[in-house]
Amino acid sequence: MRLSAIDLAMVIAYAVCIFALAQYVSREKAGHRKDTTDYFLASRALPWWAIGASLIAANISAEQIVGMAGSGYAIGLAIASYEWMAALTLLIVGKFFLPIFLHNGIYTMPQFLEQRFGTTIRAVMAIFWLILYVFVNLTSIIWLGSIAVTQVTGLDQDIALAGLGLFALLYQIRGGLKAVALTDIVQVTLLVLGGLVIAFLTLGKIGGSGGVAAGMAELVRRAPDHFHMILSPDDPHYKDLPGLSVIIGGMWIANLSYWGCNQYIIQRALAAKSLPEAQRGMIFAGFLKLIMPVIIVLPGIAAVLLAPDLAKPDEAYPTMMRLLPTGLLGLVFAALVAAIIASTASKINSIATIFTLDIYAKWFGREANEARLVTVGRIAASVAIVIAIATARPLLGSLDQAFQYIQEFSGFVTPGITVIFLLGLFWPRATEAGALTGAVASVLLSLLFRFGGIAALSSIPFMNRMLIVFALSLLLAIAVSLARPAGAADNRISMEGVSFRTTAGFNAAAAIIMVVLVALYWTWW
Repeated sequence: MRLSAIDLAMVIAYAVCIFALAQYVSREKAGHRKDTTDYFLASRALPWWAIGASLIAANISAEQIVGMAGSGYAIGLAIASYEWMAALTLLIVGKFFLPIFLHNGIYTMPQFLEQRFGTTIRAVMAIFWLILYVFVNLTSIIWLGSIAVTQVTGLDQDIALAGLGLFALLYQIRGGLKAVALTDIVQVTLLVLGGLVIAFLTLGKIGGSGGVAAGMAELVRRAPDHFHMILSPDDPHYKDLPGLSVIIGGMWIANLSYWGCNQYIIQRALAAKSLPEAQRGMIFAGFLKLIMPVIIVLPGIAAVLLAPDLAKPDEAYPTMMRLLPTGLLGLVFAALVAAIIASTASKINSIATIFTLDIYAKWFGREANEARLVTVGRIAASVAIVIAIATARPLLGSLDQAFQYIQEFSGFVTPGITVIFLLGLFWPRATEAGALTGAVASVLLSLLFRFGGIAALSSIPFMNRMLIVFALSLLLAIAVSLARPAGAADNRISMEGVSFRTTAGFNAAAAIIMVVLVALYWTWW
């Protein structure tokens, strides 16, 4: 598969336009210099549409598009639970997490932990998140993205790797989060449009003269085993998606940690002009999540009929791209690049935010002015992407599934992070000692389950393991908090004036999302 001149022109046009737009929205009024609020939180003025679009753009990248399409090919529609349950998680975060974060003027997640528990946990978690973001998340995004670019264009992978990383850096380095968030509506529009093109063309090819509707009916008829949302214990993929755990079990631990406690994601909502605006953004992202399986998973399932002999499931999406005619291939490839660039830029900005505000300003720059902190943020962003480009191949080049690399490392700490934030937000008696105990227990217990050599533990499905580790870590954190109580002054998170009441519009939209989710699971149970 190679791009024609028309396809290449479309991709170049996308790159030029998105770069120009980012520079345009990054401009400042005469005489005004960016401060940390401008650069890291977009002046706390993001509208709902930018928040919702940016949440999705930050979330969806090459590993989701290629990986979830591959899972659709191998497993079926059940993999869509990652998207559909995220829609419900966004509602919970919008209603119960954001009121506390925004009321207390939170910039970063480590800052919240310091105000709630103390300085030690802020330092520990800031360093941990920086290591995770640079060496796991950022490297995997640009590595998998470079693979996709190489497959389509034939470009040398190392050049593709460096090109993606440097372009993402350059297009957001001037404007920070504002440049990322206000251009993400374009990125998401392109992503959705490109995904719908592939979905419609693949279904149309299956349906023949009957069109898309006939193609969908034929796909369900000929691949019925790929249209079950809840897998039975005898399913060969049960260990990946263990039945009811996807709706009442361990998936909640991963979702709450990712959407509610992750700087990379929640930073967009923290930059809202108001709480209602942030909540509208979460609703918008929730609706976008409902349609993501159509543009990502469905083409993978269609490949079961159109390309039944693939060597690897992850070849499903690139193979379906080969069905595209000249011109449309350029559009869909531009959409794939948009997803990679948006996620990379978002991750770079979050790394710069945590390093500048939680490490540099706290430890080295107490007297630094706002302009210096913005400069430090830009330097941190540049260093982070250079490190990621240099280490991506050594870390990921020998792995068959880079997506599993992400899951393996982040899954060790996800239960502990969820424990820390749930206790910090909703249990006043939680202490720093308890929170640190929960975090450490999460890692040690996860390592025991994974590498302890006990067959009964290692055979437990990943999601169930997260739920068990979460429960044990939670009990330990509560026990230590009760055994070593802290003074009232140690908790500087104010709950006075915090209201969890939401507008009628939020409630109505949330009800629609929940009804749609019930209908989807009821239909494809």
